[in-house]
Amino acid sequence: MTEYFSYTACRQLSQLFLAILFFHSSEYIIAITIHGRSNVTLSSLLISRGYLVAMFSSLVEYFVEIVLFPGLKEIWWISYLGLAMVVIGEIMRKAAILTAWGAFTHLIRIYYVEDHKLVTHGIYRYMRHPGYSGFLIWGVGTQIMLCNPVSAIVFALVIWCFFYKRIPYEEFFLRQFFGTDYEEYARLVPSGVPFVK
Repeated sequence: MTEYFSYTACRQLSQLFLAILFFHSSEYIIAITIHGRSNVTLSSLLISRGYLVAMFSSLVEYFVEIVLFPGLKEIWWISYLGLAMVVIGEIMRKAAILTAWGAFTHLIRIYYVEDHKLVTHGIYRYMRHPGYSGFLIWGVGTQIMLCNPVSAIVFALVIWCFFYKRIPYEEFFLRQFFGTDYEEYARLVPSGVPFVK
């Protein structure tokens, strides 16, 4: 059994658990900082049943492959590419949250709030949904970091499908709130999620 927990396995699993811990705790702390403790619930940790099933499944894949195909987990450049994706995705998402500040919420606003402003500066100058783009990169990066080929593909598809549906829904309300300003912004700036206009 100890041969399965090589230096590489310990490094990869440690990186995964640290990435997950940092991602969720920082989301929660930032949400409390921006919106106040009374306005933030545990849902701001962004941990759903589907998310837990996905992460558990990725660990099952990891342990099955480490037993059946141990060499697959030793491809260091793929693992480090995934680690780089995790870091880049984390930076993009946090840059989005900190730039939008009070305009950023974990739940889509369906009613206009007086202090809600259209954010088009900073990272939003380059993409309309940098938080979603960052999460997509982060999520897929966690699986590439583990050298999990099946989970990497499944994570990419599931996360992309989620945002493929969420972005038009969110943008319907943004167009209601900001009218032609949002129309012009959407015309000039890509969504940040591949193949989502």
